[in-house]
Amino acid sequence: MSSEIALLIVLIVFLITLFAGLHISTILILTGMLGIFLIVGFNPVTFVVQVDTFSTVASYSLTTIPLFILMSQFIVHSDIIKYLYSLLFIMSRGKSIILGIFTIILGGFLGAVSGSASAMSAALGQLAVPELNKHGYSRPFAASIAAAAGSLATIIPPSIGLIIYGAITQTSISSLFMAAIIPGVLLITILSIIVAMIHFREVKKNGITDSVSKPTREFSNRKYIISIVTALMIMISIFGGIYLGIFTPTEAGGIGAFITLIAAFTLGKVNKTFIAKSIKDTLRISTMVLMIMVGATIFSRFVTLSQLPQRLIEVLEPIMDSPILIITILALIFFVAFMFLEGAAAIVMLVPITLPLATSVGLSPLEFGVLISVLGTAGLITPPVGISTYAVSGVTNISANSIFKYTIIYAIAISIFGTIILVMFPQLINWIPEAMAK
Repeated sequence: MSSEIALLIVLIVFLITLFAGLHISTILILTGMLGIFLIVGFNPVTFVVQVDTFSTVASYSLTTIPLFILMSQFIVHSDIIKYLYSLLFIMSRGKSIILGIFTIILGGFLGAVSGSASAMSAALGQLAVPELNKHGYSRPFAASIAAAAGSLATIIPPSIGLIIYGAITQTSISSLFMAAIIPGVLLITILSIIVAMIHFREVKKNGITDSVSKPTREFSNRKYIISIVTALMIMISIFGGIYLGIFTPTEAGGIGAFITLIAAFTLGKVNKTFIAKSIKDTLRISTMVLMIMVGATIFSRFVTLSQLPQRLIEVLEPIMDSPILIITILALIFFVAFMFLEGAAAIVMLVPITLPLATSVGLSPLEFGVLISVLGTAGLITPPVGISTYAVSGVTNISANSIFKYTIIYAIAISIFGTIILVMFPQLINWIPEAMAK
Protein backbone atom coordinates (compact mmCIF):
# COMPACT_ATOMS: atom_id res chain seq x y z
CA MET A 1 0.00 0.00 0.00
CA SER A 2 1.23 3.51 -0.77
CA SER A 3 2.47 5.55 2.17
CA GLU A 4 -0.05 8.33 1.41
CA ILE A 5 -3.04 6.01 1.88
CA ALA A 6 -1.39 4.45 4.95
CA LEU A 7 -0.93 7.92 6.47
CA LEU A 8 -4.59 8.75 5.89
CA ILE A 9 -5.81 5.48 7.44
CA VAL A 10 -3.50 5.87 10.44
CA LEU A 11 -4.67 9.46 10.97
CA ILE A 12 -8.34 8.39 10.95
CA VAL A 13 -7.68 5.51 13.38
CA PHE A 14 -5.61 7.79 15.60
CA LEU A 15 -8.41 10.37 15.88
CA ILE A 16 -11.07 7.70 16.49
CA THR A 17 -9.07 6.05 19.29
CA LEU A 18 -8.14 9.44 20.78
CA PHE A 19 -11.76 10.59 21.01
CA ALA A 20 -12.77 7.12 22.25
CA GLY A 21 -10.67 7.81 25.34
CA LEU A 22 -7.89 5.24 24.94
CA HIS A 23 -4.64 6.00 26.72
CA ILE A 24 -2.08 7.70 24.52
CA SER A 25 0.46 4.85 24.87
CA THR A 26 -2.13 2.37 23.56
CA ILE A 27 -2.99 4.72 20.70
CA LEU A 28 0.65 5.11 19.67
CA ILE A 29 1.29 1.36 19.78
CA LEU A 30 -1.85 0.47 17.80
CA THR A 31 -1.48 3.15 15.13
CA GLY A 32 2.27 2.58 14.82
CA MET A 33 1.81 -1.17 14.29
CA LEU A 34 -1.05 -0.56 11.86
CA GLY A 35 1.01 1.91 9.84
CA ILE A 36 4.02 -0.41 9.61
CA PHE A 37 1.76 -3.30 8.58
CA LEU A 38 0.09 -1.23 5.84
CA ILE A 39 3.42 -0.11 4.35
CA VAL A 40 5.74 -3.12 4.64
CA GLY A 41 3.68 -6.07 5.91
CA PHE A 42 3.34 -8.21 9.04
CA ASN A 43 6.87 -9.58 9.62
CA PRO A 44 8.48 -6.16 10.26
CA VAL A 45 5.73 -5.44 12.80
CA THR A 46 6.69 -8.46 14.90
CA PHE A 47 10.37 -7.49 14.67
CA VAL A 48 9.68 -3.94 15.87
CA VAL A 49 7.49 -5.11 18.76
CA GLN A 50 10.01 -7.73 19.90
CA VAL A 51 13.27 -5.82 19.46
CA ASP A 52 12.46 -2.11 19.69
CA THR A 53 10.23 -2.48 22.74
CA PHE A 54 13.01 -4.06 24.80
CA SER A 55 15.72 -1.72 23.52
CA THR A 56 13.56 1.28 24.43
CA VAL A 57 12.86 0.39 28.06
CA ALA A 58 16.41 -0.95 28.52
CA SER A 59 17.92 2.42 27.57
CA TYR A 60 20.27 3.73 30.29
CA SER A 61 19.19 7.32 29.70
CA LEU A 62 15.62 6.45 30.76
CA THR A 63 16.77 5.26 34.19
CA THR A 64 16.80 8.95 35.04
CA ILE A 65 12.99 9.04 34.97
CA PRO A 66 12.05 6.70 37.87
CA LEU A 67 14.78 8.17 40.09
CA PHE A 68 13.62 11.76 39.67
CA ILE A 69 9.99 10.66 40.05
CA LEU A 70 10.91 8.84 43.29
CA MET A 71 12.59 12.02 44.51
CA SER A 72 9.46 14.05 43.73
CA GLN A 73 7.26 11.56 45.60
CA PHE A 74 9.48 11.76 48.69
CA ILE A 75 9.21 15.56 48.54
CA VAL A 76 5.42 15.53 48.17
CA HIS A 77 4.76 12.94 50.91
CA SER A 78 7.23 14.44 53.42
CA ASP A 79 5.35 17.79 53.55
CA ILE A 80 8.49 19.73 52.62
CA ILE A 81 6.37 21.82 50.23
CA LYS A 82 4.00 22.71 53.08
CA TYR A 83 6.86 23.88 55.30
CA LEU A 84 8.49 25.93 52.55
CA TYR A 85 5.22 27.66 51.67
CA SER A 86 4.55 28.46 55.31
CA LEU A 87 8.02 30.02 55.52
CA LEU A 88 7.34 31.92 52.31
CA PHE A 89 4.15 33.33 53.82
CA ILE A 90 6.12 34.57 56.84
CA MET A 91 8.75 36.18 54.59
CA SER A 92 6.05 38.01 52.61
CA ARG A 93 4.90 39.61 55.89
CA GLY A 94 1.34 39.05 54.70
CA LYS A 95 1.59 41.60 51.88
CA SER A 96 -0.62 40.27 49.11
CA ILE A 97 1.30 41.29 45.98
CA ILE A 98 4.53 39.84 47.38
CA LEU A 99 2.73 36.63 48.36
CA GLY A 100 1.43 36.12 44.81
CA ILE A 101 4.83 36.67 43.20
CA PHE A 102 6.59 34.55 45.82
CA THR A 103 4.18 31.71 45.03
CA ILE A 104 5.34 31.79 41.40
CA ILE A 105 9.00 31.87 42.47
CA LEU A 106 8.41 29.00 44.89
CA GLY A 107 6.82 26.98 42.08
CA GLY A 108 9.97 27.40 40.00
CA PHE A 109 12.21 26.67 42.97
CA LEU A 110 10.30 23.51 43.89
CA GLY A 111 10.06 22.53 40.23
CA ALA A 112 13.84 22.30 40.32
CA VAL A 113 13.67 19.70 43.09
CA SER A 114 10.59 17.73 42.09
CA GLY A 115 10.15 17.41 38.31
CA SER A 116 6.40 16.73 38.67
CA ALA A 117 4.15 19.54 37.43
CA SER A 118 0.77 18.07 38.36
CA ALA A 119 1.91 17.04 41.86
CA MET A 120 3.42 20.48 42.43
CA SER A 121 0.26 22.24 41.20
CA ALA A 122 -1.95 20.12 43.45
CA ALA A 123 0.27 20.73 46.48
CA LEU A 124 0.38 24.49 45.88
CA GLY A 125 -3.38 24.45 45.29
CA GLN A 126 -3.94 23.07 48.78
CA LEU A 127 -1.43 25.39 50.46
CA ALA A 128 -1.44 28.64 48.49
CA VAL A 129 -5.08 29.14 47.48
CA PRO A 130 -6.48 29.60 51.03
CA GLU A 131 -3.73 32.08 51.99
CA LEU A 132 -3.95 34.03 48.73
CA ASN A 133 -7.73 34.16 49.06
CA LYS A 134 -7.44 35.57 52.61
CA HIS A 135 -5.26 38.37 51.26
CA GLY A 136 -7.49 39.73 48.53
CA TYR A 137 -7.08 37.24 45.68
CA SER A 138 -10.27 35.76 44.27
CA ARG A 139 -10.35 31.97 44.55
CA PRO A 140 -10.11 31.38 40.77
CA PHE A 141 -7.20 33.86 40.49
CA ALA A 142 -5.41 32.23 43.43
CA ALA A 143 -5.94 28.79 41.89
CA SER A 144 -4.57 30.01 38.56
CA ILE A 145 -1.38 31.18 40.28
CA ALA A 146 -0.93 27.75 41.88
CA ALA A 147 -1.48 26.03 38.51
CA ALA A 148 0.98 28.32 36.72
CA ALA A 149 3.60 27.96 39.45
CA GLY A 150 3.33 24.17 39.38
CA SER A 151 3.58 24.03 35.59
CA LEU A 152 7.10 25.49 35.77
CA ALA A 153 8.35 21.99 36.63
CA THR A 154 8.07 21.29 32.88
CA ILE A 155 10.88 23.70 32.01
CA ILE A 156 12.85 23.90 35.25
CA PRO A 157 15.28 20.94 35.46
CA PRO A 158 14.96 18.07 36.25
CA SER A 159 12.09 18.07 33.76
CA ILE A 160 10.73 14.67 32.71
CA GLY A 161 9.86 16.20 29.32
CA LEU A 162 13.50 17.19 28.77
CA ILE A 163 14.63 13.68 29.71
CA ILE A 164 12.21 12.13 27.21
CA TYR A 165 13.26 14.61 24.50
CA GLY A 166 16.92 13.82 25.15
CA ALA A 167 16.29 10.08 24.93
CA ILE A 168 14.38 10.41 21.64
CA THR A 169 16.81 12.76 19.92
CA GLN A 170 20.04 11.43 21.49
CA THR A 171 20.69 14.92 22.88
CA SER A 172 22.73 15.18 26.08
CA ILE A 173 20.31 15.31 29.02
CA SER A 174 22.94 17.16 31.07
CA SER A 175 23.16 19.86 28.37
CA LEU A 176 19.35 20.09 28.18
CA PHE A 177 19.15 20.60 31.94
CA MET A 178 21.75 23.36 31.83
CA ALA A 179 20.17 24.96 28.75
CA ALA A 180 16.78 25.20 30.46
CA ILE A 181 17.94 27.14 33.53
CA ILE A 182 17.89 30.68 32.06
CA PRO A 183 14.66 30.11 30.06
CA GLY A 184 13.11 28.81 33.29
CA VAL A 185 14.04 32.02 35.09
CA LEU A 186 12.64 33.96 32.12
CA LEU A 187 9.26 32.22 32.46
CA ILE A 188 9.20 32.88 36.21
CA THR A 189 9.76 36.57 35.44
CA ILE A 190 7.03 36.68 32.77
CA LEU A 191 4.50 34.97 35.05
CA SER A 192 5.38 37.22 37.99
CA ILE A 193 4.79 40.34 35.88
CA ILE A 194 1.44 39.04 34.58
CA VAL A 195 0.29 38.06 38.09
CA ALA A 196 1.25 41.50 39.44
CA MET A 197 -0.62 43.27 36.62
CA ILE A 198 -3.79 41.20 37.12
CA HIS A 199 -3.61 41.67 40.89
CA PHE A 200 -3.30 45.45 40.65
CA ARG A 201 -6.24 45.49 38.21
CA GLU A 202 -8.42 43.44 40.55
CA VAL A 203 -7.38 45.46 43.60
CA LYS A 204 -8.38 48.66 41.81
CA LYS A 205 -11.59 47.14 40.43
CA ASN A 206 -12.77 45.64 43.74
CA GLY A 207 -11.46 48.39 46.01
CA ILE A 208 -9.29 46.00 48.03
CA THR A 209 -6.30 47.49 49.86
CA ASP A 210 -2.97 45.72 49.59
CA SER A 211 -2.74 45.61 53.37
CA VAL A 212 -0.04 44.09 55.50
CA SER A 213 -1.05 41.54 58.12
CA LYS A 214 1.20 39.73 60.55
CA PRO A 215 1.42 36.05 59.57
CA THR A 216 1.56 33.44 62.32
CA ARG A 217 4.29 30.82 62.65
CA GLU A 218 2.72 27.39 61.99
CA PHE A 219 5.70 25.06 62.38
CA SER A 220 8.94 24.81 64.34
CA ASN A 221 12.16 26.43 63.16
CA ARG A 222 13.63 22.93 62.89
CA LYS A 223 11.17 21.94 60.15
CA TYR A 224 11.80 25.17 58.25
CA ILE A 225 15.57 24.71 58.42
CA ILE A 226 15.44 21.05 57.33
CA SER A 227 13.19 21.94 54.37
CA ILE A 228 15.44 24.78 53.20
CA VAL A 229 18.63 22.76 53.60
CA THR A 230 17.08 19.81 51.74
CA ALA A 231 15.96 21.96 48.80
CA LEU A 232 19.34 23.69 48.57
CA MET A 233 21.28 20.42 48.82
CA ILE A 234 19.20 18.86 46.04
CA MET A 235 19.68 21.86 43.75
CA ILE A 236 23.41 22.10 44.47
CA SER A 237 23.88 18.35 44.06
CA ILE A 238 21.93 18.13 40.80
CA PHE A 239 23.11 21.28 39.04
CA GLY A 240 26.56 21.49 40.60
CA GLY A 241 27.27 17.80 40.12
CA ILE A 242 26.08 17.74 36.50
CA TYR A 243 27.71 21.08 35.62
CA LEU A 244 31.08 20.02 37.05
CA GLY A 245 30.81 16.57 35.47
CA ILE A 246 30.96 14.81 38.84
CA PHE A 247 28.01 12.56 38.04
CA THR A 248 25.45 11.81 35.35
CA PRO A 249 21.75 12.85 35.41
CA THR A 250 20.85 9.30 36.48
CA GLU A 251 23.24 9.49 39.42
CA ALA A 252 21.91 12.96 40.21
CA GLY A 253 18.38 11.55 40.44
CA GLY A 254 19.56 8.83 42.82
CA ILE A 255 21.43 11.31 45.01
CA GLY A 256 18.42 13.65 45.06
CA ALA A 257 16.12 10.81 46.11
CA PHE A 258 18.55 9.77 48.87
CA ILE A 259 18.85 13.34 50.22
CA THR A 260 15.08 13.71 50.26
CA LEU A 261 14.61 10.37 52.03
CA ILE A 262 17.09 11.41 54.74
CA ALA A 263 15.21 14.72 55.14
CA ALA A 264 11.87 12.91 55.40
CA PHE A 265 13.37 10.61 58.05
CA THR A 266 14.68 13.62 60.00
CA LEU A 267 11.21 15.19 59.84
CA GLY A 268 9.72 11.99 61.24
CA LYS A 269 7.68 11.21 58.12
CA VAL A 270 9.20 7.86 57.16
CA ASN A 271 7.00 4.88 57.96
CA LYS A 272 5.46 1.94 56.09
CA THR A 273 2.74 4.11 54.56
CA PHE A 274 5.25 6.74 53.40
CA ILE A 275 7.51 4.17 51.72
CA ALA A 276 4.65 2.16 50.21
CA LYS A 277 2.83 5.20 48.80
CA SER A 278 6.02 6.76 47.41
CA ILE A 279 7.11 3.54 45.68
CA LYS A 280 3.59 2.78 44.42
CA ASP A 281 3.20 6.25 42.88
CA THR A 282 6.71 6.08 41.41
CA LEU A 283 5.98 2.72 39.77
CA ARG A 284 2.64 3.95 38.42
CA ILE A 285 4.02 7.17 36.91
CA SER A 286 7.23 5.55 35.63
CA THR A 287 5.32 2.72 33.95
CA MET A 288 3.01 5.23 32.28
CA VAL A 289 5.96 7.24 30.93
CA LEU A 290 7.86 4.15 29.74
CA MET A 291 4.78 2.77 27.98
CA ILE A 292 4.47 6.10 26.18
CA MET A 293 8.12 5.74 25.17
CA VAL A 294 7.46 2.23 23.81
CA GLY A 295 4.52 3.57 21.82
CA ALA A 296 6.67 6.43 20.58
CA THR A 297 9.36 4.04 19.34
CA ILE A 298 6.86 1.98 17.34
CA PHE A 299 5.12 5.10 16.04
CA SER A 300 8.48 6.65 15.08
CA ARG A 301 9.27 3.57 12.97
CA PHE A 302 6.06 4.16 11.05
CA VAL A 303 6.87 7.86 10.66
CA THR A 304 10.29 6.97 9.22
CA LEU A 305 8.85 4.39 6.80
CA SER A 306 6.16 6.83 5.63
CA GLN A 307 8.82 9.52 5.00
CA LEU A 308 6.51 12.02 6.69
CA PRO A 309 9.28 14.45 7.79
CA GLN A 310 10.63 14.65 4.25
CA ARG A 311 7.13 15.18 2.86
CA LEU A 312 6.53 17.94 5.40
CA ILE A 313 9.75 19.69 4.35
CA GLU A 314 8.72 19.39 0.68
CA VAL A 315 5.29 20.91 1.40
CA LEU A 316 6.86 23.83 3.28
CA GLU A 317 9.72 24.31 0.80
CA PRO A 318 8.23 27.54 -0.67
CA ILE A 319 8.59 29.24 2.73
CA MET A 320 11.84 27.59 3.85
CA ASP A 321 13.65 30.87 3.17
CA SER A 322 11.75 32.36 6.13
CA PRO A 323 13.01 30.58 9.27
CA ILE A 324 10.87 32.78 11.53
CA LEU A 325 7.72 31.67 9.73
CA ILE A 326 8.73 27.99 10.00
CA ILE A 327 9.48 28.37 13.71
CA THR A 328 6.11 30.09 14.19
CA ILE A 329 4.34 27.20 12.46
CA LEU A 330 6.21 24.66 14.60
CA ALA A 331 5.36 26.63 17.76
CA LEU A 332 1.67 26.67 16.81
CA ILE A 333 1.73 22.92 16.12
CA PHE A 334 3.17 22.17 19.56
CA PHE A 335 0.99 24.74 21.33
CA VAL A 336 -2.15 23.11 19.92
CA ALA A 337 -0.81 19.60 20.61
CA PHE A 338 -0.09 20.45 24.25
CA MET A 339 -3.67 21.72 24.57
CA PHE A 340 -5.04 18.24 23.86
CA LEU A 341 -2.28 15.77 24.78
CA GLU A 342 -0.09 15.02 27.79
CA GLY A 343 3.31 16.69 27.46
CA ALA A 344 5.23 13.41 27.12
CA ALA A 345 2.79 12.14 24.49
CA ALA A 346 3.02 15.31 22.40
CA ILE A 347 6.82 15.21 22.52
CA VAL A 348 7.19 11.57 21.51
CA MET A 349 4.62 11.93 18.72
CA LEU A 350 5.75 15.17 17.13
CA VAL A 351 9.50 15.44 17.70
CA PRO A 352 10.45 12.68 15.20
CA ILE A 353 8.33 14.47 12.60
CA THR A 354 9.32 18.07 13.30
CA LEU A 355 12.98 17.87 14.38
CA PRO A 356 14.32 17.55 10.79
CA LEU A 357 12.29 20.62 9.86
CA ALA A 358 13.57 22.57 12.88
CA THR A 359 17.21 21.74 12.19
CA SER A 360 16.77 22.64 8.51
CA VAL A 361 16.01 26.25 9.49
CA GLY A 362 18.96 26.56 11.86
CA LEU A 363 17.61 25.45 15.24
CA SER A 364 19.91 23.07 17.10
CA PRO A 365 18.34 20.04 18.83
CA LEU A 366 19.21 21.73 22.13
CA GLU A 367 17.37 24.95 21.23
CA PHE A 368 14.39 23.07 19.83
CA GLY A 369 14.08 20.98 23.00
CA VAL A 370 14.00 24.03 25.26
CA LEU A 371 11.47 25.82 23.03
CA ILE A 372 9.22 22.75 23.17
CA SER A 373 9.47 22.74 26.98
CA VAL A 374 8.44 26.40 27.08
CA LEU A 375 5.36 25.59 25.01
CA GLY A 376 4.75 22.53 27.21
CA THR A 377 4.65 24.78 30.26
CA ALA A 378 1.91 26.80 28.57
CA GLY A 379 0.07 23.64 27.53
CA LEU A 380 -0.28 22.45 31.13
CA ILE A 381 -2.52 25.43 31.92
CA THR A 382 -4.31 25.79 28.57
CA PRO A 383 -7.86 24.50 27.96
CA PRO A 384 -9.30 22.03 27.21
CA VAL A 385 -6.85 19.58 28.86
CA GLY A 386 -4.66 21.79 31.10
CA ILE A 387 -3.47 19.04 33.46
CA SER A 388 -2.07 21.45 36.08
CA THR A 389 -5.28 23.46 36.05
CA TYR A 390 -7.41 20.37 36.63
CA ALA A 391 -5.03 19.22 39.39
CA VAL A 392 -5.62 22.48 41.27
CA SER A 393 -9.34 22.40 40.49
CA GLY A 394 -9.58 18.89 41.94
CA VAL A 395 -8.00 19.75 45.31
CA THR A 396 -9.73 23.13 45.74
CA ASN A 397 -13.21 22.38 44.30
CA ILE A 398 -12.94 25.51 42.14
CA SER A 399 -14.43 25.32 38.66
CA ALA A 400 -11.73 24.62 36.07
CA ASN A 401 -13.43 27.00 33.64
CA SER A 402 -13.11 29.90 36.09
CA ILE A 403 -9.39 29.10 36.51
CA PHE A 404 -8.86 28.84 32.75
CA LYS A 405 -10.06 32.45 32.46
CA TYR A 406 -6.74 33.47 34.01
CA THR A 407 -4.41 30.66 32.93
CA ILE A 408 -5.11 31.27 29.24
CA ILE A 409 -3.57 34.74 29.73
CA TYR A 410 -0.45 33.19 31.27
CA ALA A 411 -0.24 30.58 28.50
CA ILE A 412 -0.45 33.15 25.71
CA ALA A 413 2.15 35.38 27.41
CA ILE A 414 4.54 32.44 27.89
CA SER A 415 4.08 31.18 24.34
CA ILE A 416 4.49 34.56 22.66
CA PHE A 417 7.04 36.41 24.78
CA GLY A 418 8.98 33.35 25.91
CA THR A 419 9.33 31.97 22.38
CA ILE A 420 10.13 35.35 20.77
CA ILE A 421 12.82 36.23 23.33
CA LEU A 422 14.49 32.81 23.09
CA VAL A 423 14.42 32.78 19.27
CA MET A 424 15.84 36.31 19.13
CA PHE A 425 18.49 35.57 21.76
CA PRO A 426 19.47 31.87 21.49
CA GLN A 427 22.47 32.67 23.69
CA LEU A 428 20.07 32.44 26.63
CA ILE A 429 19.76 28.73 25.84
CA ASN A 430 23.32 27.99 24.74
CA TRP A 431 25.40 30.02 27.19
CA ILE A 432 25.51 27.61 30.16
CA PRO A 433 25.95 24.40 28.07
CA GLU A 434 28.77 26.07 26.11
CA ALA A 435 30.43 27.21 29.34
CA MET A 436 30.03 23.70 30.74
CA ALA A 437 31.75 22.22 27.67
CA LYS A 438 34.85 24.38 28.06
